[in-house]
Amino acid sequence: MQLFVTVIKNSEYVEPILRQMAENGFSGATVLDSSGMAQLLKDEEDLPFFGGLRAERLQERAKSTTVFAVMEDERIEEARAIVNRVTGGLNRPDSGIMFALPVTFADGILHPDNAENAS
Repeated sequence: MQLFVTVIKNSEYVEPILRQMAENGFSGATVLDSSGMAQLLKDEEDLPFFGGLRAERLQERAKSTTVFAVMEDERIEEARAIVNRVTGGLNRPDSGIMFALPVTFADGILHPDNAENAS
């Protein structure tokens, strides 16, 4: 199993990516708003260091969306193809990134092949 991680800069792509993944039998993704290092450090000198105001400015900069999905090894290339098809490819500057990491265990994930045995 692998953890497939995609960080998308253009939020308009997120729903179509998730929809195509669902249509192709993927399930169980987690979606978070996120900010990259460059987004946080840009205009750093303009950020006030007053708790609430600084937090509000940082929240305004959360322009990325991160999608996490644990999936079988053989599904990784299919997931990559979906992301590349929807976004036109992440090889363009400032478009996003995607990568996968090995998963040594995954509790609480219902595998589609075992769904009928879960009840």
